[in-house]
Amino acid sequence: MGTMLDLRDRDHRLARRAIGWGPPWVRRLAPAVQEAAEHTKLWWATAAAMAALGGWRGRTAAAAGVVAMTTSQVLSNAVAKRLYRRRRPPREWVPPEELKERPDSSSFPSGHAAAAAAFAGAVAPVWPAAGAVCGVSAVMVAAERVHSGAHYPSDVAAGGVIGLASAALVRGTPRLLRRRVF
Repeated sequence: MGTMLDLRDRDHRLARRAIGWGPPWVRRLAPAVQEAAEHTKLWWATAAAMAALGGWRGRTAAAAGVVAMTTSQVLSNAVAKRLYRRRRPPREWVPPEELKERPDSSSFPSGHAAAAAAFAGAVAPVWPAAGAVCGVSAVMVAAERVHSGAHYPSDVAAGGVIGLASAALVRGTPRLLRRRVF
């Protein structure tokens, strides 16, 4: 059984490999994914499109996605990042032409991955086809966060867990409220 130090070392090795990996098309696509995910623009735009074009199901899925995304952002950025301070991967690992301005906030957990997983996880039960498309987008966002050198794989995994827990909380809250009220 490995120690925490072993896990950290594996996390660092995997991050270093992922940052340096990629055919040219991945390097061209990553900035667009990053820009779309910044400040949860991708998820707000998706929610607006679903609400406008998807009828009752689209509005319900959009509302669930936005509430889960917001919950995940509070849990990841306002709570978890304050409890556990972690430096971002070293700048030396990132190719100079791809080194963008990086936030000073804690690397752990990834708020982008949390928002992406929460949105997709909340949309999927309401509208499975839209949830599948959101799931693919969420995986792209999570991979880009490691690939760009903004996060370690464990940061992204923790963000994904927070996001999926937020989606489950949003799905379960109405049942819990009905039990308490009636």
